[in-house]
This record gives sequence, structure tokens and C-alpha cells, in this order.
Amino acid sequence: MIRLACLLALLGSAAVVCACGGYGDACPAAGTPEFAQHVAALRLAGPAGLEIALRRLAAAKGDEERAATQRLVDEVAGQRDAEVARLFWYTDLEQAKLAAAESGRRILSLRMLGKLTDEYSCANSRFFRTALYANAEISGYLRDHFILHWESVRPVPRVTVDFGDGRTLERTLTGNSAHYVLDAAGTPLDVLPGLYGPQAFHEWLERSHDLASRYAELSSETGRERVLQEYHTHRELVIAERLRADLAAVAPELLNPPTRSLQPQATSTELPRRHPTAMQAARVAVSKSLVEVKLVAPFAPAGETLAEQDDQFWQAISARHADEAKLDKRSVALMRGKVPREIAEAAMRATFSKRAVENPLLKIVGDFEHSLAVDGVRNEYTLHREIHDWFVNGTAPREVGPLNERVYAELFLTPSSDPWLGLTAGDAYAALDGGGLTEPPAAK
Repeated sequence: MIRLACLLALLGSAAVVCACGGYGDACPAAGTPEFAQHVAALRLAGPAGLEIALRRLAAAKGDEERAATQRLVDEVAGQRDAEVARLFWYTDLEQAKLAAAESGRRILSLRMLGKLTDEYSCANSRFFRTALYANAEISGYLRDHFILHWESVRPVPRVTVDFGDGRTLERTLTGNSAHYVLDAAGTPLDVLPGLYGPQAFHEWLERSHDLASRYAELSSETGRERVLQEYHTHRELVIAERLRADLAAVAPELLNPPTRSLQPQATSTELPRRHPTAMQAARVAVSKSLVEVKLVAPFAPAGETLAEQDDQFWQAISARHADEAKLDKRSVALMRGKVPREIAEAAMRATFSKRAVENPLLKIVGDFEHSLAVDGVRNEYTLHREIHDWFVNGTAPREVGPLNERVYAELFLTPSSDPWLGLTAGDAYAALDGGGLTEPPAAK
């Protein structure tokens, strides 16, 4: 039986050699019982176990040994491409909560389709691994300030195109992801829906960590609720003002003047005449900010109006925030290792000949940064704006499971009640038996 004490004793060793039930210098092949046992034992050691695996990878010799050890690193970390990110992810929320309580850190919980350890997880999570977790500043900040956790909402749909000559093209379909900041007890404090650029994501992490710290300092539920509502009210105001500035530059026709009185109106945050609750009292404390939001909001179109705008509109908006999506060197290096071989070779030739303008990798990076910027502003001005409103109005579920259900159902439009994730043809005729749908046989 492999003991945790034995693993911890290995921290000073460059090679992973566990005499109490492990293996010798060579990393066992993936898929073998020995490999699974070593992964499980190293994961028990948490981040220290990942350090052991990374040291073993640094000492690996030969392509075969390196490939096996790289797989070990990913499995121990709970994330593909862990050699670059160097992050340890829990996959059990209770274990993450225990680690958070022991370390005094907050929890960053990722909800996604598929698994973070798989090549074919949902597209957003793959982009997270490249643009966010591989980023040097972000990965360092996450290691220093958060306990990381991920959970698969459901498997990710995959499609394979067979060209009939031995060539295939495989991709994933649909699927979205969301990051949740939780306190040590697992209470959700904010949600970042979908994909953002590195700078925008890093800034959100810092704001959320500050919120979580202030939240944890208070012992009363009333005080915590007040801090939480103040934060989300302020963020609504910031988003409204930022959106107004963007629209003034790009689409001033969407800036409609307010049609109602600017005098403070009665709202649901006011105290009732009898038996006020602590929750209601906390909301009254932020009534000034709520009024400010109501004064600014009429100038910014509703989320539905923004969602109706075309790609050209969002491209113009995102151009004003291009700096929020710039990739760092580690992310670009990771991208280089994943592009088709002919593109990588052409990029290398262009680099050697100093013809950077003809470098296809630069175009791929630039296009990816552009898509990050577009997704980031679209998600912030529509989806995240709506989430802030849930917290302000007190309708955000106070447990991460139900909150995630609402995010996927109302914002991502992929409720758990739809097993086909909106990919079926509905009542449209497909000229296929059973509409082309196949379900597993019922369990007996």
C-alpha cells in the first residue's frame, strides 16, 4: 500500500521512486494498474504531488519516457497541458473546501462539459488551458490565492468527419463553461460566464479575491449579504458606465435618453412597514448605489437589445478592449505546439527569414486574440451583467449547484433537461430513421 508519508519524502528527489508499492525509475505506461496507483497516490499529496511529477518530467529521457511522464503530470494535476500551467485541480468539491479551510484561501470552481484532463473537452475549457491557465501571471496568481476545482456538467458532444481516404477531422460541438468564486464553505460569490481574455480574467480574479476576503472577515449573515450586494451593485454600475462609453464611440443610436423621472423610485429594496428581516435591512444599506444604477441604466440598452446586434457591432466594441485579450509568450508557445505541422514549419521558415508579416502562426494568434476580445465584451455586457443583477436582487441561488443549473439553463441556453443540448432538428424532417438519433439501451 502506497503511503502519503512515502510520497512526501520524495520531494527532494529528481526521480519518482516509491519503494512502498510503487515502481522503479521508469514511469509505468498509461492505462496500467501501476500508473493509476501512482496517479492516485500523488494526487493525495495535492500540489506537493504535482511538484513530484513535474520533477520526474524534468528528469525524463527519451520521447517515450517523456510522453508517459507528461501524461502522469496531467493526470496528477487534473488538467491537460499541466507542464505549462503547473496548477493542481481538485475534482471533489468537499476536498477543495477542506483544502481551502486549511489554507485560508478561496475556491475557484470551473464548471464545464467534458473533463479538463481530456484533449476533447468543450472548446471554452480548451481555450482556458491555452490563454488563461498557461499565462504566467494568471497561473502564478491562481497558485498563490486560490484552491482550484473543476466539475464536469455533462459529456461534451463530439463529431468526426471521415473523408473516406484515411483522413478524419474531429471537433467538439456546443458547450460552455463558467468560473465560480466560492468562499471556503462553498458559497458562490461571483460567476464569470464563458471566455475572456487574459487581462480581463486576471482583473476579475483580483476583484473576486478582494470580495471573498472582505466577505470572510464578517461573521454576521447580514454583514456578508451587505458586502455581497454592494459589490454586485457597484459592478452593475461600472458595466453600465463602460458600456455607455463604448456605445457613444461605436453605436450612439443605441443610447436612448431616460424617459422616466430621475427621482429615486420605490424599489423592492425598501423596508416593508412591518417585520423587516436582516436580508431586507442589508439591501436598504445599498439603496444609494441602486439609485445610481437606475440613473445610468436607461442610457444603456437592455441585454436583449445587445444580444440582437450583429458581429460587426461586437467587433467594433471589442476593438476598444483589444489589450484585454493579449496572449503572453507561454500561451503562444503552447499554441505553436498544437497547430498543424505544415503551419508550424511555415512559421519557422518565416521566422528564420525575418518575414514576420508572412508568418501564419502570427495570424492564428492574432485571430485568436480577436475572438477572445469579442467573447469577453459580449459575455461581460450581456451574461455577466445579468448575473450581477441576480445577486443584487437576491435571486441568485446560494449554492453553487443550483446556481450553475440556472446559468446553463438561462444564460447558456443548454438546460440539463435537454439531453441533446439543442442539437436536434426538433420537428424538422431529416429523412433519417428516428431523426438520426440513437440512445443507449435502457438499463435492466
